[in-house]
Amino acid sequence: MNGTVKRSIFGLLFLAVMLGGLLYHEYAFGILFLFISFQMLLEFYRINLGDSMRFLQTAGLIVGNILFLLGFFYFRGDASLSLFVGGGVGLLLLLLCQSVLQINHQDFPKFAFILAGLLYVSLPLALSPALVFTEGSFSGLLLVAFFCIIWASDVGAYCLGMLFGQKIWPAKMCPSISPKKSWAGFIGGLLFACLAGAVLKWTGLLALSMFHCVVMAAVMHVFGVFGDLFESLWKRAAGIKDSGNVIPGHGGLLDRFDSALFAIPAACIYLAIIGL
Repeated sequence: MNGTVKRSIFGLLFLAVMLGGLLYHEYAFGILFLFISFQMLLEFYRINLGDSMRFLQTAGLIVGNILFLLGFFYFRGDASLSLFVGGGVGLLLLLLCQSVLQINHQDFPKFAFILAGLLYVSLPLALSPALVFTEGSFSGLLLVAFFCIIWASDVGAYCLGMLFGQKIWPAKMCPSISPKKSWAGFIGGLLFACLAGAVLKWTGLLALSMFHCVVMAAVMHVFGVFGDLFESLWKRAAGIKDSGNVIPGHGGLLDRFDSALFAIPAACIYLAIIGL
């Protein structure tokens, strides 16, 4: 199968699964994002730890899954804040204790990667149910809007980067981290993200003023670029190109959601600052 065709087919399947999980039912969302959380953390551990510390990797994956479930049921209204916070802290303490009980401590400095994965991947995803539950009522439209902005940013960066970033304006953003990222692509992503914010306002998917829709989209684009570069740092340090191969032609889930791990929390902080 032609590489472009393969990438397009699996890209559309990925989009359909995402929209189904975000729009069909709360449990569809829960199952989808639980899998995403597990797979992304697994990819992060494989990048940084390989086959070392397998038991603690497994323990970290279990803690990450439970953190998401605690967040899901807390924001759904089925669990108390004390259970959500206390459970998360308790799991972290148990994980720290388990690191001490290991027979072989030669790899102990690598334990930092176990904790880094929980902070980088699991915590943002454990908080994601806050965006789909309002007083126990489920709606994934806000997350759909966020992903539309992120995907528009990616498309704009790719298109204008290809058109202008090769010869007309070849200046690179961070060549030591990601040689292909150009300032032309950055501007293109910014324009497309702001346009997506405006369209989402016109269609009613974002219940904000036009000003806040556009500014929030710009903030998401900027932090999304940093999220992409942050993951590239991990991969470059490990000497790999893709975080995994769960989506043929697209790499791993960490490759697909690296921007979202920075962009969506940034959008939430922006909305909190303006009181929404």
